[in-house]
Amino acid sequence: MNSAPEKPPIVLMDENDIRRALARIAHEIIERNRGASDLALIGIRRRGVPMGRRLAAEIARIEAQPVEVGELDVTNQRDDRPRNQDGLGTTQIDFPIDGKRVVLIDEVLYTGRTVRAALDALVNLGRPARIQLAVLVDRGHRELPIRPDYVGKNLPTNRSQRIVVHLREIDDEDAVLLEERPEERSD
Repeated sequence: MNSAPEKPPIVLMDENDIRRALARIAHEIIERNRGASDLALIGIRRRGVPMGRRLAAEIARIEAQPVEVGELDVTNQRDDRPRNQDGLGTTQIDFPIDGKRVVLIDEVLYTGRTVRAALDALVNLGRPARIQLAVLVDRGHRELPIRPDYVGKNLPTNRSQRIVVHLREIDDEDAVLLEERPEERSD
């Protein structure tokens, strides 16, 4: 069996597109929540964390009020992946979430299973007044009834494609890429 040659990824969003999308999401969060009081942003590890920090900085700049930011590891709540054998992930939420308006942050919404796992993890930590979801990219193909409150860009895909988000804090660049998975073929 030979596989088809790999196609280079297509850049769907560059650094400026990502910056504008996050600025818009920050404004929408402020508008929907009537400001930043009792607001907390919790990034889903891995790339949701730097996105959460960027959004918090933008909201703080606009509202002149700091916003708490936490990070949530959902590895042990996933129902479609092996559980972390050593137990605890790297959840770091240094503030109570009871009564807060929590915005979960993730880079790509696909099946909804990561978000479901994040909701399970959050309710184990406290009882927020409200939980909202912000994603940079919604690519469709939901397996669970989950819908984001804030979306940077809707990018319909097919299942043979993959959306890859690069953020400078982790990957030294900001970009959203579309990759085609190579198809197996037999000769």
